[in-house]
Order: sequence, then C-alpha cells, then structure tokens
Amino acid sequence: FCSLARPLFGGALSAVIPPSVQDISELRQIPDNQEVFAHARTDQSIIIELLEYQSQVQDADAARYHFEDVAASNKAVENGSWEVRGVEQVPQSELTMQECSSAWLLSGAQLVSKFNEEAKNTVNIHLCLFRLPQYTTDILVTFNDPVCINPLSSSAVENVAAKPWTLQDFKGVLQSFCLLDPGVFG
Repeated sequence: FCSLARPLFGGALSAVIPPSVQDISELRQIPDNQEVFAHARTDQSIIIELLEYQSQVQDADAARYHFEDVAASNKAVENGSWEVRGVEQVPQSELTMQECSSAWLLSGAQLVSKFNEEAKNTVNIHLCLFRLPQYTTDILVTFNDPVCINPLSSSAVENVAAKPWTLQDFKGVLQSFCLLDPGVFG
C-alpha cells in the first residue's frame, strides 16, 4: 500500500487517495496540520488533520468529540443541525496504521453552508479517528459527502458526468493510511 500511496505532510504519512482528486493546497493556503483534497467535479472532500490527543475523552467518545468540534466550526452546532448516526471501532487487522492504539469510524450528518452563505446543504460526514497517545496525537480523516444541495448554494452545479467517491473509496484511504516518519509529531 505505502508504495502506491500519495505522500502526506512532507512524506511523513501516506495514503491512497481516490481518483479525480484536486489537492486544495495548490489553490489556497492550508494550515500546516491539514491535508485537504476535493473531488475535481463533485463537492466532496477528504481532510486529514493532525490534532492534539484528547486524553480527557475515551475512544468512541473522542470520535464524537472531534465530530462535534467539526460541527461547531461548520456552524451546525448553534442551530442543532447535526447528528451522529453511529460509531464503531475499526479492527486493527483492517489497518496499515499499526501505530494507533485504536481507530474509530463515525458516521453522521450536518447541515452546513458553504462560504457562510444563507443556503444550507445536507452533508454526510464519515470520519475516522486514529488515536496515537504515544505521540500525543489524534489523527482525524474526514470524508465530506454532500447529499442534498440547496438550489441557492454556490455548490448547486449540475454535474451529471461526475463519478462521485463512495464510502468504499474512503475506507480505502483509511486502510492504506501509513505512518512513515513519527518525527512529524514534533
């Protein structure tokens, strides 16, 4: 997997990113703790973030904690327009990332607007939390999958030829995720 994968964070990590991808860092400034990829023709995105390990919350609750944090930054918390549909542990046998103490897959949805517009879109959010307490790091990999686009949103563009990413594509990212240089954690 690691040899077929795209280098992340200067080659410290890698993962197989699905086809039709646009590296957002080529378009705008991205924080150093993030890698952001968008589907070239749909409004889908995959975000990989290196975050501080949240020792005050345990495993499945940590996935919920980070989901709620994403909901807050999307302004979905203030109007109660978010839900967690499920959290499950990812078996270590399904992961290349053996350094994590555990990995948690959360599925949910949020009602969010793009660029602070009035129009809100329903976005299914799948996130995987890799817990690395030995590096005081939580790695969050998020798949944003819009399912209902408001006609007044800037995202409301008909794109019939686009082949969207699937949940299987996202699971492929997670299964191929590799740590190559722990020095990235400081």
